[in-house]
Amino acid sequence: MGVATVTSMTGETGTEAMKGAGPAQLEVRGVTKAFPGCLANDDISFRIEPGEIHALLGENGAGKSTLVKIIYGVLQADEGELIWEGKPVTIASPHDAREMGIGLVFQHFSLFETMTVLENIALAMNDVRDMDALRKQVLEVEKTYGLPLDPDRHVYTLSVGERQRIEIVRCLLQNPKLLILDEPTSVLTPQEVEKLFETLRRLADEGCAILYISHKLHEVKALCQKATVLRGGKVVGGCDPREETAKSMAEMMIGQKLTAPDRGKSREFGDVRLAVSNLSLESDEQFGTDLKGINLEVRGGEIMGVAGVAGNGQNELFRALAGETEQQAAPDSIKIDGKSVAHFGPRRRRRLGATFVPEERNGHGAVPDMSLSENGFLTAFRRMALSARGLIREVPTKSFADNIIKTFDVRTTGSGAEAGSLSGGNLQKFIVGREILQDPGVLVISQPTWGVDAGAASAIHQALLDLAAKGTAVLVISQDLDEIYAICDSVVVMAEGKMSKPRPMADVSIEEIGLLMGGLHDLEGNATPANDMEVEGGRVGQA
Repeated sequence: MGVATVTSMTGETGTEAMKGAGPAQLEVRGVTKAFPGCLANDDISFRIEPGEIHALLGENGAGKSTLVKIIYGVLQADEGELIWEGKPVTIASPHDAREMGIGLVFQHFSLFETMTVLENIALAMNDVRDMDALRKQVLEVEKTYGLPLDPDRHVYTLSVGERQRIEIVRCLLQNPKLLILDEPTSVLTPQEVEKLFETLRRLADEGCAILYISHKLHEVKALCQKATVLRGGKVVGGCDPREETAKSMAEMMIGQKLTAPDRGKSREFGDVRLAVSNLSLESDEQFGTDLKGINLEVRGGEIMGVAGVAGNGQNELFRALAGETEQQAAPDSIKIDGKSVAHFGPRRRRRLGATFVPEERNGHGAVPDMSLSENGFLTAFRRMALSARGLIREVPTKSFADNIIKTFDVRTTGSGAEAGSLSGGNLQKFIVGREILQDPGVLVISQPTWGVDAGAASAIHQALLDLAAKGTAVLVISQDLDEIYAICDSVVVMAEGKMSKPRPMADVSIEEIGLLMGGLHDLEGNATPANDMEVEGGRVGQA
């Protein structure tokens, strides 16, 4: 099995760079993994040195997740080998990986809400019998790496940033030689991101190798020394992120030129199309966040962003606006085009011209076991006249799904494919397209590009801008501040179920939004304005 050619920071190919070098912490040689109908990894080779922060980049479906699962022992490669500290190894399970010194911080946390920090850490350790000794170890690691946590607090009382610290601390307690992080900053405030980066840099200085997976390319540029780029399951190149731009790295990932979203001419906003007045609701979830006096107005042609760390009431707000909550909102607390809809369910709100894109793609936005045609029918049957006399009109239904696939470049075998067979980015494009092509007067969309690669994110952003240009009121609920700066006209911030006053994007800085995300609602700071920020490929970075 040949070694794939990768360009190193010195301009050498990967094969040349390996010559004369000492043992890598991890070397991946010719790894291939196939699933029925899909070659997920195709002869992948690269190496990570001790103390190196190495980015693994690629679009959705590029093969990153499969490769990480092989390294962590969840999957076994069909061909190729893993070289650990110069010696071939077989990693049969995650237990084997941890024993070797490989730690993994997942994108989605695996914590028990009703247990304490210490109890959750103990569950991930092998053969813990002395909880007092473990407590001392936890406190020592927290102090050493600047990761403050109270071992006795229950997880449900913690912020998302604090929960991530639990995942990192329990990895550090295993003294990792290689730490893998999958989209680690997607739920953090800017201040928490900088704190995390300080910790990672300190670990690297101590010799720990770090494999960093992220779609936030300006963060990769700020943190990583090397990057390996995957496309279609193959290594297509490598670079020093510090010498690249976010745009150039995105173009390496997608294999074509990437254009920033075109905001067009300055839009004139129309009448208020979505109005929320003093909305207070108890959460339906046991550990959810109650909404407390929410007020906002979105005008026709306006894109308003709702920023905030996950778990601060955004999901409750979405369900309230979509009519999915079991709790009854006060009369007149929600209006669509001047009509009170607080007592309406989702179907009646859709009749008035509202459409909705939830955060969770599978199970909420789409039914995985149903075809794309059937999923298109689910929300569009009335507005797109896809049924008659209680029967599905099959030809228009298929045509509608085909139109979504064509317009939004959904990579699939056709409208008959099951939703669950699509990659996350392609399913997201289909769901967004389904709602946009219904020509709504109001669109509420949650996490529009969550876990989506740069190419798909750019397409979704442009579609939202084009929709607003037609006079639709668009409310974007997002944890990605870069996204909010790229497409929104104004922003509000949610923290602990409360909402800040709306601010024009040009008048508010990332630092100020970060403080608001931390719960400081009445901030009147004078930080760097947004127009002093550099935007690359739809992403924001310090100029």
